[in-house]
Amino acid sequence: MRKGTSTAAGLVLGFVLDRVFADPRRWHPVAGFGSAAVALEGKTYADDRRAGVVHEVVAVGSVVGIGVLVSRAGGSSGRGTVLVTALATWTALGGRSLVRAGHAMADRLEAGDLTGARELLPSLCGRDPSVLDTEGLARAALESIAENTSDAAVGPLLWGAVAGVPGVLGYRAINTLDAMIGYRNERYENFGWAAARVDDLANLVPARVTGLLTAVFAPLVGGTAGAAWRAWRRDAAGHPSPNAGVVEASMAGALGVRLGGLTQYRHGVEVRPGLGDGPAPTVGDLRRAVRMSAVVQGGAVGVGVLVSVLRRQ
Repeated sequence: MRKGTSTAAGLVLGFVLDRVFADPRRWHPVAGFGSAAVALEGKTYADDRRAGVVHEVVAVGSVVGIGVLVSRAGGSSGRGTVLVTALATWTALGGRSLVRAGHAMADRLEAGDLTGARELLPSLCGRDPSVLDTEGLARAALESIAENTSDAAVGPLLWGAVAGVPGVLGYRAINTLDAMIGYRNERYENFGWAAARVDDLANLVPARVTGLLTAVFAPLVGGTAGAAWRAWRRDAAGHPSPNAGVVEASMAGALGVRLGGLTQYRHGVEVRPGLGDGPAPTVGDLRRAVRMSAVVQGGAVGVGVLVSVLRRQ
């Protein structure tokens, strides 16, 4: 079995494992990496960009190194490559958990359980749920579903296709560090700068593939490819993130809703530009976004298989 074919098979198997088992509730390697990163921060932290660069290089470089060793250990045969790629992909993917959380949020909002919805929101994003009503919770969850479809599914699959096990694990480490320290607040304005910029670079292609897949599949949720494309081209650049703007704008266009506006985080308030046309999203729109996420994740598997076969002939 050629290496490209083995990698492709491993990506598909890892995706299936994620669909069947989702994230393990205990002893998740990503949680272990997070704990190690916190311990490392105790040694590397300083209110300085250079310290943040050192932190990023050591944390991400260690994970990539582990990925190289694992890949070499398991890559002596085609079956070994399939196995280690599948396990790494399952470790990095969070698509099934994302879909579950989206459905759970919609269920709670539909039942009028604002307390339960507010308790669930931190599993999706870092906003302050205590100040959000039903409409605000629906918008926050929908925007998070759009962004995390790229971060938790499309990104790992594409990086796995391009760089195998080191790519999958390295991408997940980059994404996790950004979620931990990539903030513009008093502690991390300088120290977290490198984590945020590296994450931006790592997601440039995955975000745009996500946007394209969202446009292609828009008719499956009652939208049109043209509306998704127009919202992307017109509105994405106004978003403070070069990548979140793409996936959120294309999702807004596909669903025919308007995202953005006043956004309350625990570290402060941001006023985001409007994305898309139409009314504020409802619980029904959140369910449509979850369906879109699941379809885009499946499409990303196909893209990953094609890329891995073409690059590793």
